[in-house]
Amino acid sequence: MKKKSFLKKQLALIVAFLVLALPGFAQEPMQFSLEGARQHALEYNKNMVNAGLSTQEAQARLWEAIANGLPQINATLDYSNFFGSKASLGAMPGFEIEFNPTSNLSISLGQLIFSGNYIVGIQMAKLYQEVTQTSLEKTELDIIQQVSQAYFLVLISQQSKELVEGNLANMRDILEKTRTMVYAGVAEELDYDQLAVQVSMLSNTLRSAERQLELAFNMLRVQMGLTADTEIVLTDKLEDIALGSDLSLTLSKSFSLNNNPDFRLLKLQTDLAEKQVNMERAAYLPSLTGFYSYTEKLLKPEFDIQPKHVIGVNMNVPIFSSGVRRAKVSQARINLEMTQNQQELVAEQLLIQEKQLRFNLNNAIEQYESEVSNLEVARRVYQNMNIKYGQGMVSSLDLITANSNYLQAEGSYINSIFQLLEASLALNKLLNNF
Repeated sequence: MKKKSFLKKQLALIVAFLVLALPGFAQEPMQFSLEGARQHALEYNKNMVNAGLSTQEAQARLWEAIANGLPQINATLDYSNFFGSKASLGAMPGFEIEFNPTSNLSISLGQLIFSGNYIVGIQMAKLYQEVTQTSLEKTELDIIQQVSQAYFLVLISQQSKELVEGNLANMRDILEKTRTMVYAGVAEELDYDQLAVQVSMLSNTLRSAERQLELAFNMLRVQMGLTADTEIVLTDKLEDIALGSDLSLTLSKSFSLNNNPDFRLLKLQTDLAEKQVNMERAAYLPSLTGFYSYTEKLLKPEFDIQPKHVIGVNMNVPIFSSGVRRAKVSQARINLEMTQNQQELVAEQLLIQEKQLRFNLNNAIEQYESEVSNLEVARRVYQNMNIKYGQGMVSSLDLITANSNYLQAEGSYINSIFQLLEASLALNKLLNNF
């Protein structure tokens, strides 16, 4: 029976494997446009998830600060047994009081009436909530930039790989034609050897391009929150993204410091530092609390004079701390001044950065337009050399040189597109224009 059961399990595993191996059950690759990749990353990227959790934690911290000043109710139930112990009075020989077991149920109500630290604490908790919300916005911009860069890198790697593949196929075709020409005595053996070396170098370049493409895909998977074995297909084309971007609109958009999350974070930190000064000053103020207590005797002692209801007010007045409070205020003021200086420094840096990024984008546009023209010339030269080589009018060295120039022009063209997209991406991030 055990042997039959084992065979059934093995058969079930084989059937399951065959079913999963069928084309219809194969996992389909996930397709993403640039915008789709960004949205997926904003939902599943771990840094984005943690930033969202930080905002929830800040909300809970704010409620904690508020709840500290709301009524606090506590209940206490106790039981005491003295095991028949007795108390005797020395002035009255023979007179003893036996301690009976006691049990009390007490309910107390406390209410904060005034505290400077409580008021400032709520204000600081609200500011901290704004900090986490602004940090969430900054994280969102960072992720959009990082995913976009990874997406561009994959497209560039794909295009570079396709370029090398096409060039390699063309050079192999020329190599075969050269072999025939050598056999016919039209071309020299040296021409064939030079082309063979070029084909070998292109093969190595292709393998390097394939590894670079896989690395780019892995970087994109990490940014999007995907597993390493997830197969993805990118639907947007590099040229379409570049030509579809309204660069003139980006360049015309004005820059506002208050719209930049980095500057707003520093501004909030300055506000927090100012509140910290107020917090240390509040330590000089008195605090006032009220309380009410009700006690019910479940097991009463023989002699009981404790009242059931107690109400009262406590005031704590700070008088002398040997300069501790003053030192803390001084520290908070110094920290506030340092934060204000840092805020001014970052504001100046952002204004300079804006000018530099606009310059970079204008320069990238001009470089792209130049590389488009250069690529067209290099392509025509290579095609012309290819025709002349087939007619025996130029040497293989001339053809290899023209081919290298064409590959270099293609690489420069692809790089100019990447630089254009990078410059546009950096400026849009600074302008908060996603």
